[in-house]
Amino acid sequence: MQGWHGLEDVPGDWGRSVVTIGVFDGVHHGHQHMVARAVDLARDLGVPAVAVTFDPHPDEVVRPGSHPPQLTTPHRRTQLLAALGVDAVCVLPFTLEFSRMSPDEFVQTALVDRLHAAGVVVGENFRFGHKASGDIETLRTLGEKYDYVTEGVPLVRDGEAISSTLIREMLAAGDVVGATAALGRPHRVEGVVVRGHQRGRALGFPTANVESPQHMAIPADGVYAGWLQCTQEPSPYEGQRWPAAISIGTNPTFDGVSRTVEAYALDRDDLDLYGAHVAVDFSERLRDTLRFDSIEDLIVQMRADVDEARRLTVGDDRTSRG
Repeated sequence: MQGWHGLEDVPGDWGRSVVTIGVFDGVHHGHQHMVARAVDLARDLGVPAVAVTFDPHPDEVVRPGSHPPQLTTPHRRTQLLAALGVDAVCVLPFTLEFSRMSPDEFVQTALVDRLHAAGVVVGENFRFGHKASGDIETLRTLGEKYDYVTEGVPLVRDGEAISSTLIREMLAAGDVVGATAALGRPHRVEGVVVRGHQRGRALGFPTANVESPQHMAIPADGVYAGWLQCTQEPSPYEGQRWPAAISIGTNPTFDGVSRTVEAYALDRDDLDLYGAHVAVDFSERLRDTLRFDSIEDLIVQMRADVDEARRLTVGDDRTSRG
């Protein structure tokens, strides 16, 4: 699979291809359905399939300060798209200048001159060009001019519409089970393990304090069952994955003010993950974040949380490890 950052990275001898376009935040079931159609069309036409996505999220540029929570990092999005069978992923830097391109200019510059589109596959509600003035009918009309076919695909699963916005709402409500169903895998929060107050270690439950990228979609405050995985080198644990109990919140028992994501790898007190890049995958929500009257009460509850997380995750391979 080839990866390009910007149209200038597309090889000069790149031939015709089928192009699917979208933000693809989350690469959820609806996106997967659309990409699968693009891959099938590409195979029928005997050409490669290319997924075009954008970074940063267009809303951040068009509506400054809106910062929609990200379901996936650009790197993770590329990995997920590659796993769906596309031959190349092109990440287009979304700038104010880019946002001002007319639909015709975008089609000619990106789809015709660089990617040599033989086919274009998008979601039925796809909009593009300056002030979102282009839609799927615009693509079809321009396809007659530039010699490519256009297909619009409904972003659905089992007949129900799926959107990144819907998944963000689920996560904001703590519904990680619903998010898993819509995504086709557990929602993931990635980041680097940093030093915290080390209270978990003192209480017998050493946690990895995960500092995630800005604007990452973090589930609602609470305690969750899930998994902790070391995803990138350098680390002696690279690729390892452990069942985990996960806490999100401000640690109200200790009068905390900063919201944190902390994951305890079940029954592991020997891990040194400081500086490692990790992923936290969410399986189920166990309870709300609570303030306890004493440290002893907190420890009792933490033991119960760990037991429940163990029951839900140990030996459970029902969900994707990707």
